[in-house]
Amino acid sequence: MRLLLAILAVLLLTACAGAPPLTRGGQPVMAGRTVVITGASSGFGRGTAVAMAARGANVVLAARRASVLEEVAAEARAAGGRALVVPTDVADPAQMARLAEAAEREFGRIDVWINDAGVGALGRFDETPVADHARIVDVNLKGVIYGSHEALRRFRRQGGGTLINLGSVVSRVPQPYYASYVATKHAILGLDEALNAELRAAGEGRTIRVVTVMPWAVNTPWFDNAANYSGRLPAKVLPDQPALVVNAIVHAALRPRDRVAPGIKAKGALLSHRISPGLTNRAAGAVFHRAQSTAPGDPKAPTSGSLYAPSPAPPGVRDDTPGGSVIRP
Repeated sequence: MRLLLAILAVLLLTACAGAPPLTRGGQPVMAGRTVVITGASSGFGRGTAVAMAARGANVVLAARRASVLEEVAAEARAAGGRALVVPTDVADPAQMARLAEAAEREFGRIDVWINDAGVGALGRFDETPVADHARIVDVNLKGVIYGSHEALRRFRRQGGGTLINLGSVVSRVPQPYYASYVATKHAILGLDEALNAELRAAGEGRTIRVVTVMPWAVNTPWFDNAANYSGRLPAKVLPDQPALVVNAIVHAALRPRDRVAPGIKAKGALLSHRISPGLTNRAAGAVFHRAQSTAPGDPKAPTSGSLYAPSPAPPGVRDDTPGGSVIRP
């Protein structure tokens, strides 16, 4: 009972303390800076690209679908920024090196690098093909390592910069039926904490910042593009809206800190895990198991989703899929 009261008290205090939306007062800070964004064709990446451009940033857009990136670039230019399209598979280190080189060649330097590309597979671990597990590691973890390596080499050479890596609440609180995805998000948090330790030890922690953004489940197309071996539609438990996370990413670029948890649900879950990790893990696992096991059947399953090829589904920032795939507040 004391644990629950403590959690509720902090949630009440932080209910309005999510990442604040930036006003136009933030524009001069971002204007003219260069931001590399992987996973820029949809979801957080697309939303962040347009939001950064609206603040005058140069945005370098990376994803697999060149035609979709051109659409995002047009939105970014209309919002007031400059945009460069660099089709990239983040799992290929050579392509990530070319991405960094193209950004420097076009804009002179890189100020912010955002590793947002990510994929996942829904289903029991042993019923998901091992090749799919390997591909998730290639994209979600190796892609972040490749991008972080390219960014930090340049930040150290130029004396500053901000690296933002997309983790998740599941970086701390595991979730069943997405085992490899959860493993990669745990690894990203560990990577970022190790990088910050190295930078502090080298006396560079004030000028080079590494940020882990750790959102709750969010209403983007990610779930419906994931591989699925569960036989059911993906369950999203009380999902947040993308604007909350996009604002948090932009805010982190301007005022970086080691970890960012956008919104009350992410903050509450991470606080609960800090106070009582075992209880939190069991409760979260039970809630998600119930939600997923009662979700409607998925006529597309089994499917490898967008693991090996981009999804043909229309890209966007928000997923408005009707029906049982979304459990709304």
